[in-house]
Amino acid sequence: MIRSALAALFVSLLAGCASGPASLKIDTSLSAKGQDSRALFLVLHYTVADLKESIKILTEQEVSAHYLVTDETPVRIYRLVDESRRAWHSGPSYWRGHAMLNAASIGIEIVNPGFIETANGRLWVPYPPEQMDAVVALVQDIVRRHQIRPERVLGHSDVLPQHKQDPGPLFPWRRLAALGLIVWPDDARVAEQRKVFEVALPDVNWFQKSLGTHGFQLPLSGQWDDLTSKVMVAFQMKYRSTKFDGVPDAETAALLHVLITPAVPR
Repeated sequence: MIRSALAALFVSLLAGCASGPASLKIDTSLSAKGQDSRALFLVLHYTVADLKESIKILTEQEVSAHYLVTDETPVRIYRLVDESRRAWHSGPSYWRGHAMLNAASIGIEIVNPGFIETANGRLWVPYPPEQMDAVVALVQDIVRRHQIRPERVLGHSDVLPQHKQDPGPLFPWRRLAALGLIVWPDDARVAEQRKVFEVALPDVNWFQKSLGTHGFQLPLSGQWDDLTSKVMVAFQMKYRSTKFDGVPDAETAALLHVLITPAVPR
């Protein structure tokens, strides 16, 4: 009799453990004012692979993204990771004081091989217009729902410039800027400031400090080292895609100055 009672109690305890938190009654009638989305950033990538290989990599390996935009006709958008979960797409990333952005970002992978090395140099592969229409619409939707600020819609090359170039110089950043999705320097202010820097170009300390203010993680070494050059390439690729050699010049300085310096009201 005692053994039967103990057995029944043991089964009852196991059943209670199995039910776990599901047995808790949680009242959701109240909501705190102090909250926002966990997704603070949106990071754009290209896959450096065709569609079949991209799907294999992003579903079977320890790398992922929330969305994959195909290069088919018609274009398909796959959701590979729910937005409430962390995708592994940005690696040891950094932007404006935030590190390891996977935990606070949504990642979009775009099927595109990136570039092809030829005898005449690197050839960047263009994005099909229909694919870009889908990407822009997806960015708009994500930004709207999560209220992601324009300075936090980024490329992989922004958050990991020492290793990444994606989404590359052919990505239509200016189109996103026209829709208010990213920050973009005013053309008139850039032209005016360029004249100033053509007379006297800032030194390496100014460039390193200004690139850091813009958002990059860049030590103030005082030397035009390899990391500084790669950060400069990433910046130029985004804001001056016709020339991104990593070499400081008046136009790059003007673009950077305008981006980090608020306009003075007239």
